[in-house]
Amino acid sequence: MTADIVVIGSGPGGAVTATLCAEAGKSVLLVEEGQNLSLQSAPPFSKEELLLKYRNAGICIAVGPSKIAYVEGRCVGGGSEINRGLYHRAPEYLLDQWRAVFKVDDLSLDRLIPHFIACESTARIEYLHGDAPLISTRLRDGAARLGWQATEAPRLYRYGGEEKSGRKQSMSETFVPRFLAAGGRLIADTRANRLTRSGGKWHVKALHTPANGPPRPIEISADQIFVACGAVQTPALLRRSGLTRNIGNSLYFHPMLKVVAQFDEDVNNPGDLDPVHQIREFEPSFGMGCSISKRPMLGLAMVNHANHFAEIDRHWRRMGIYYVQAASGKATVRNLPFFRDPLVRVWQNGADLRKLADGLKRLAEALFSAGAVAVYPSVQGYPVLRSMEDVRNLPATFSGSDGSVTSVHVFSSCPMGGNEAICATDSFGRVRDADGLYIADASLLCGPTVVNPQGTVMAIAHRNATHAVESRFN
Repeated sequence: MTADIVVIGSGPGGAVTATLCAEAGKSVLLVEEGQNLSLQSAPPFSKEELLLKYRNAGICIAVGPSKIAYVEGRCVGGGSEINRGLYHRAPEYLLDQWRAVFKVDDLSLDRLIPHFIACESTARIEYLHGDAPLISTRLRDGAARLGWQATEAPRLYRYGGEEKSGRKQSMSETFVPRFLAAGGRLIADTRANRLTRSGGKWHVKALHTPANGPPRPIEISADQIFVACGAVQTPALLRRSGLTRNIGNSLYFHPMLKVVAQFDEDVNNPGDLDPVHQIREFEPSFGMGCSISKRPMLGLAMVNHANHFAEIDRHWRRMGIYYVQAASGKATVRNLPFFRDPLVRVWQNGADLRKLADGLKRLAEALFSAGAVAVYPSVQGYPVLRSMEDVRNLPATFSGSDGSVTSVHVFSSCPMGGNEAICATDSFGRVRDADGLYIADASLLCGPTVVNPQGTVMAIAHRNATHAVESRFN
């Protein structure tokens, strides 16, 4: 197979990049390891969705003294198909920091805003139409009683219409159709294993595994390649291809701890829209929010507490899952012989773990201020909290070795910028010492975004693809 440009990975970074290149008149092939599935192919946050759209059915582990369980999307649209679409633009102070430390050119908020707006014009963002569910407003009210800043996060979502709950603005609903309308080609069920360069062309060694036939190896040749496999799989592919300079050395997470709060009235009703409120009082150290709280998820979140299924059976309508997430946890990505997936090793220092412990206490304080009668930390060995006195008695830190730390945000494994000592690419995603090879996903971010990262990933992909098109890939 041949194309002017191959984009490997169809998540937020890859889909935006492929669309702009196709609309510039290039022959573009978008390659995706997972299946090409519609939003309706499985109920959101269900077992079926885990099996169809997540890598390893949602079980990925970063190992270390304090390990982190994380998730990756593996389908057309990538993580945008499985997340809740909570949306933020990157804070200005964060972009200023990236410019100062990583020497990223042309990355002020003023220069990035047109790219945010361009992405938002295709993947719409909206606030809730009408009242938020009680599971969400309880967190907002608790913050207000404490004098803390809390906001409603907009979502990549279209509310209303034919579907009562609206429709997520994932890549399969927005940029992928736009890409195909521009003449782009999409091939799913195809894993890129290695990149080589010869004869002035890039070559992708891949394995195509269709649902209704045997696997077969294929080779794709192109003038330029954009790698957008995600912050773990992108460095793994590049390292398998012999490219290692500052690649896979600086992966970061938003480590997260969860609790289940039980209230004195029903707050969790079938058919409610997703919760949208977040407490931002303590950013950039940590933020807080509310998670999807279906009964199976409540069961997972309370597994460390005795008789948790009986409690859920009796009180699940009065329960909600809440989280605190920080910006820490540096990791490396390395390939191992004979293993399909790479080894991710993470280190969280004492300050990181104390930050999470403090955030857990603050979260419990907000929930008791919101009227919670009990708070169940999702940490092995922690007791049920029934008062602020119990909260004050919690440890000042914890080991994190029991697997209670999770993450849904992963980035920064191949940072961009002009600081050649730490950056894998130039300021616009071009891999150093590899003409015609670019990175176009969350790997490029210079560190944790503090806020939900998808909007930043899309805007930077739009910025970099625009730069590549305008410079004619020179």
